[in-house]
Amino acid sequence: MQAIQVSESSYYVQGFAALGNSQNKNFISNAGFIIGPTGVVVIDALGSPAVADELISVIRKITVKPITHVIVTHYHADHVYGLQSYKEVGAQIIAHALGKTYLYSDTTASRLAASKINISPWLDSVEKIIPADLWIDRQSIMQIAGLDLMIKPIGHAHTAEDLVVYLPSEKVLFAGDLIFSGRIPYVGNADSLGWIKALREVAQMDINALVAGHGKVSTQPRKDLQFVENYLLFLRTSMKQAASEMEPFEEAYKKINWSQYAHIPLFNTANRINAYNIYLALEKE
Repeated sequence: MQAIQVSESSYYVQGFAALGNSQNKNFISNAGFIIGPTGVVVIDALGSPAVADELISVIRKITVKPITHVIVTHYHADHVYGLQSYKEVGAQIIAHALGKTYLYSDTTASRLAASKINISPWLDSVEKIIPADLWIDRQSIMQIAGLDLMIKPIGHAHTAEDLVVYLPSEKVLFAGDLIFSGRIPYVGNADSLGWIKALREVAQMDINALVAGHGKVSTQPRKDLQFVENYLLFLRTSMKQAASEMEPFEEAYKKINWSQYAHIPLFNTANRINAYNIYLALEKE
């Protein structure tokens, strides 16, 4: 694991473009950190205590300042299974209040049980997903570790509880899974229209560097924001007629020319289920 510096105070580590498994320890997402005058703020906790511990070691090689806070961009497994490691070093956790719905759902418990099998032994110590110490539900300018940070709810987009974290003094945005850079996004139970709206909102911000939830940092934020928007729009356009006419999904999917996306990493893993989720959502619109 290597920290990549994106501004004077900001860094990130980049996860593998893969599904979580025992070999990669569920290190399949990015995490960021900002070194402030009085401490370190981490953005997202990674996908297992093992990789969270690795990140803590990486941070310790750069600074001896304490890790005071972890800001969770959303409560998906690859971003939160490492939270207990940060509690062990005394960090406070901040997340969107809507994360409680996911946190205490039956789905979360069943996914953790399945992940313990698929990612064994790296989740053996995880008994439950750690809740936030501070739940927020509105945009806030907070002074944390001597830094002025804007924490901005941006959902329902990728998830209902999406947050982005902005360091205005250095014009760095940590966007969570609002952005997937260099790979096919994961749609899941996203609100595709809300996601598109959020992308357009972020595009109006003054950003020099955008740290995605997956993939390389973007120094051309509008280009990468547009990529995700275009992909979502293509999914919606491609599936809309089929959904409205109740055409079977498999028949509709086979008719679509996916060539502009087929070469992108994780297309074969994610695209079909993305299209199906959009198809189901459009049936309800």
